[in-house]
Amino acid sequence: MERRDIAVIGGGLAGTATAIALARAGFDTVLVAPPGSPDKRTTALIGSSMTFLSRIGLEHAVRAVSEPLAVMRLIDDTDRLFRAPTVEFKASEIDLPAFGYNVLNADLADVLDKAAGNEKHLERIESAATDFTVDADRATVSLADGSHLSVCLVVAADGRKSAMREAAGITTRGWRYPQTAMVMNISHAVPHHSVSTEFHTRTGPFTQVPMPGRNSAIVWVEKPERAELYVDLKTEKLERIIEDKMHSILGKVSLETEIQAFPLSGASVDRLIGERIALVGEAAHVFPPIGAQGLNLGLRDCAVLLDCLEESRDDPGRRATLRRFEAKRRTDVTSRTLGVDALNRSLLTDFLPVQFGRSVGLTAMASSSVLRRFAMREGVSPGAGVFGLPKPLRQWAHRQHAMGDEV
Repeated sequence: MERRDIAVIGGGLAGTATAIALARAGFDTVLVAPPGSPDKRTTALIGSSMTFLSRIGLEHAVRAVSEPLAVMRLIDDTDRLFRAPTVEFKASEIDLPAFGYNVLNADLADVLDKAAGNEKHLERIESAATDFTVDADRATVSLADGSHLSVCLVVAADGRKSAMREAAGITTRGWRYPQTAMVMNISHAVPHHSVSTEFHTRTGPFTQVPMPGRNSAIVWVEKPERAELYVDLKTEKLERIIEDKMHSILGKVSLETEIQAFPLSGASVDRLIGERIALVGEAAHVFPPIGAQGLNLGLRDCAVLLDCLEESRDDPGRRATLRRFEAKRRTDVTSRTLGVDALNRSLLTDFLPVQFGRSVGLTAMASSSVLRRFAMREGVSPGAGVFGLPKPLRQWAHRQHAMGDEV
């Protein structure tokens, strides 16, 4: 049985990006994943995600099929006693041409698949990984087709029901919210001008995210019983409701895709590593579709893992290397998990002190450019709020300005 450096298990967006990055860094990499199905949802790739894609040479290909996010607007549509003013976050306030880019997951997958096919250090095996075992200096991965792989390191990117995580004995804590997320794409009469608008409602966020042309993605969080009714509505009626939910800011809307509905849930793990295994993406953390955290957090996992492994080329699965990876990722993962959970629950509660606190916080950001800039820097690059944007992100911004981005 031939021994390889690294096996990346899972062919989703985070897994494929990780495999490409490791192969381009010179690691003998195997990507183990059965063929996937097209995903009509979109992902907003924020700042640090774009710098990672630039690092692995895919930024231009992704930008060619995506829409810049120049402004992010928050509107309090709760109709409660304490209502916050509208807050607009403009990328230009922190010297960026855009916070990031919104891309169809299917288009991003195409970019990644083409890049993976051109990597000389990357082999793709279209089978599922079912188990793995570990001895002193290697891990053996068992595949559904009966074959086995011997590797120094297993990177588990096989999603929220990760078989590799389970095989490693890493425990998961999951939770559910009393909400359903409905996802769809629309076209509209009025241009969006690269502005994303998030309406905070009593049942959760209703978010419009710009796509190329006069198109947008919608993420609509509702009570499960209402979501069931909306999914079964006639198209014309649903289009009118969506326009009303957006207060007609984009004029008449038309549905371009069927609605996909998902119960909202979250999950965290007790550790991000095990013996010769590291977790990335949804194998490591599960988020509801709020605040564009899911894939962005997964790509930060990829970037940090790559940094750590480049310092341990002789044995990528060394315990000290994996401990360093976990130490660098734990704070970011924990803080984002708590932040998204708190934001979502603050919209659901009728407890007046919570409503008041949320209103005060948004009012402060609306009136203070210092607080807005802090929040924006922290959003595009965790830890950058106090000290400003890191050098790679500043370099990315300079390149965008030099290319004359119009956003």
